[in-house]
Amino acid sequence: MFYCREQELQTMNRRYEKGRFECIVIYGRRRVGKTALINEFCKGKQTVYFSALNASSQENLEALSKAIYLCKNPDSSNFPTYKCYEDALEEITTMSAHKRMVFVIDEYPYLAKAEKSFSSRLQHIIDHQWQDGQLYLILCGSSMSFMEYQVLGYESPLYGRRTAQFKIQALTYREITAFYPELSVEDQALLYGVTGGIPHYINKLDVEKNLDEALLENLFNTSSYLFEEPENLLKQELREPAIYNSVIAAIAGGASRSNEICTKVGLESGVCAKYLKVLLDLGILKKETPITEKPGKKTVYGIEDNFFRFWYRFVPRNMSVISAGRMQQVYEQAVKRYYPDYMGLVFEKMCREYLLRYASDLPILLSNVGQWWGTDAKTRKEIQIDIVGTPVEGNEYLIGSCKYRNEKIGIEELELIRRYASVFRKNGTFHYYIFSRGGFTQELIMAAEKGEVTLLTLEDLYTG
Repeated sequence: MFYCREQELQTMNRRYEKGRFECIVIYGRRRVGKTALINEFCKGKQTVYFSALNASSQENLEALSKAIYLCKNPDSSNFPTYKCYEDALEEITTMSAHKRMVFVIDEYPYLAKAEKSFSSRLQHIIDHQWQDGQLYLILCGSSMSFMEYQVLGYESPLYGRRTAQFKIQALTYREITAFYPELSVEDQALLYGVTGGIPHYINKLDVEKNLDEALLENLFNTSSYLFEEPENLLKQELREPAIYNSVIAAIAGGASRSNEICTKVGLESGVCAKYLKVLLDLGILKKETPITEKPGKKTVYGIEDNFFRFWYRFVPRNMSVISAGRMQQVYEQAVKRYYPDYMGLVFEKMCREYLLRYASDLPILLSNVGQWWGTDAKTRKEIQIDIVGTPVEGNEYLIGSCKYRNEKIGIEELELIRRYASVFRKNGTFHYYIFSRGGFTQELIMAAEKGEVTLLTLEDLYTG
């Protein structure tokens, strides 16, 4: 089934219907659904679909030749190889001379690295032959840094040739409900916490009866696809997967500042910084700074990809039990009991998504939503505010707290974030929000009725 990319699909089809030359750039991390989007778009359209190989230039030329011949004659079993890339591209020109045709180059970075001059050749034929025609060209890639710098960047030969670009993001917590609508809101939240909104992982989890059974069968099982996914992805993308694995494991274990990560992994700071940058480019890690402040000493690293975070939290520590086939017996005690703690950061992300994308009655127009942390001068203690929403203009802020617990949250939480708000800004108007999985005490509900705070439950994030 094809879910949740309707806006991108509609935009691509509108451009197709205009009949003009298009150069569409599609990029995003692996497994996010780029190829599924392209396949859906190409249905019913004459298409040369070439998926580049992480191989030599000659092997890619052979694969491109085969893709062209298959489009011309789907029943053919004979696929002669063009003498050179120029001949292959000239054939595309001939095929699209009198009819609308789609030409897809998937995994474009593989081809551009194998044949160094290909981007320049492509730029030349776009400028001199294709731009006045009706070819619909799609360049797709999973290496986000390559696509942003070597395809979209100012120094790229292809700079200025694109007619549109799509950076395909993971699905939001609300969007993933389309996959298994029968799940409870708690299980939908956990599904988001496990998969991070990556469609490929949601499909591979294959929830049939309940989420616990799906996790036991399709993740905590040595024969399952998802069990080795992080390691396989690192091997596929990187030359030294063991070192990258150590970096991620260090962060999963609590190291957040660069010097802490370097110490745990045993790398010099300059070398470690290069590994961190690669993982940031892949979308596996994230780098955060207190909102409203510039990057500096307070910058911390975390795991951006929820699936990696979940895997590194629960799989390595239970590896012997999983390998012995005993995970089902210990699942409740070794994994499930820790879900509320694990889901804390996930819930914060869901609350930020809600404020930025779904809330319709906010008291201010938000510019951004993030965390803030700093030192309370009075107590000399580090404090952290889960949610700070900054305004487009003015001096009003949203100050929020997120609690993924089964217990009800009381008035003391409101008093706490009021005090934290005064540390964040001495002058300003604050609107307080408290998000809770387990509900609220009557005293806090009464404060909300007086307009002192806005209270939202997990259910409200889905329906509000």
